[in-house]
Amino acid sequence: MGFSMGLNLVLLLAMVATNILSLYHLSSTLQSPKPPTQQPVPDHLLHQLNTIRATISHLTRHQPPSITPSPTTTKPSIPQDLLLYSHLSPIASSCHNHPDLLHKYMAYTPYSLCPLDSDLLAESLILHGCHPLPRRRCFSKTPPKPPSSLPRNPFPSSFLDSNVIWNKYPSCKSFSCLAKKSPGLGFDLNTEISKFMTYKTELDLPVPQLLQVAKSANSAIRLGIDIGGATGTFAARMKQYNVTVVTTTMNFNVPNNEVVALRGLVPLHVPLQQRLPVFDGVVDLVRCAHAVNRWIPLTMMEFLFYDVDRVLRGGGYLWFDHFFCKRMDLDKVFGPLIGKLGYKKVKWAVGNKTDSSGLKNEEVYLTALLQKPVSK
Repeated sequence: MGFSMGLNLVLLLAMVATNILSLYHLSSTLQSPKPPTQQPVPDHLLHQLNTIRATISHLTRHQPPSITPSPTTTKPSIPQDLLLYSHLSPIASSCHNHPDLLHKYMAYTPYSLCPLDSDLLAESLILHGCHPLPRRRCFSKTPPKPPSSLPRNPFPSSFLDSNVIWNKYPSCKSFSCLAKKSPGLGFDLNTEISKFMTYKTELDLPVPQLLQVAKSANSAIRLGIDIGGATGTFAARMKQYNVTVVTTTMNFNVPNNEVVALRGLVPLHVPLQQRLPVFDGVVDLVRCAHAVNRWIPLTMMEFLFYDVDRVLRGGGYLWFDHFFCKRMDLDKVFGPLIGKLGYKKVKWAVGNKTDSSGLKNEEVYLTALLQKPVSK
């Protein structure tokens, strides 16, 4: 009873203060012959309003619940390690939009093996914008016999299959199985050898030609990023020329990151909407692979392009490798968007996308090599 009377009194005071504030603004407007402008609110009125709001908030928090929540509406308990970590570092705001996944990801026994479905939960959270993920205090599974040296190329199947550690791809327990069931996705490493090394159409840019272009412009290529690089074939080819390339890749129900690592390369498990974890102006080359295409929302794509500009040094190269979209959109949308960067066009080749989807939707491929001005 006392609580209700106190709350009602505070609410009445809030109404009075609000009315006083309204009268103040009205009187200020009537006294001015000029068009009405926003008048500053006196400090004493703001202080009174803030005090009343704080009191209402305090009383509301301590108000006993009018009804007992049913078991179906009871919120799940927050894992202790999630609470602990939240005191050490901020958690991405998007994580709070998926508490069921987040709680499951953080519900583990500290100092023991991580749950078997950790990778699947992590991937799902990252794709929903929950990135970076909270850190955990558990042990991840690793290959029982990690490679002692880099494998020869082509890889022997025994080397690959001995390093299989995943359990979330029930249909395949070997790399050879993945190569058969997912052709063209980069798991048949014997056929990957020829990629980026041959010239068949204007849309191709072989690595030797790329390096020759840079050499002719007195622009060395030493460090690069391959955005959406799948199993890391481009990074593997560049490594043969003493160029270090890191690959951003997601798994999407296939072990892309594991394959990149087995090839002695660096996988970055980050989504396209994530800021590139690289310092400003230190990269010589950024390749936008098949993942960077018309399906990305336009605003998100624009932010991506300017983050690429952030990490590229002056004189560095941006390579769109087989970017596809409708021909009309290339002329009216994506071409102008790329043009905003103000880069020099070293190569700009457009060709028809001849598969069934491309023919149906009048799609084209764009391969473009652009150079960032030194003055930027």
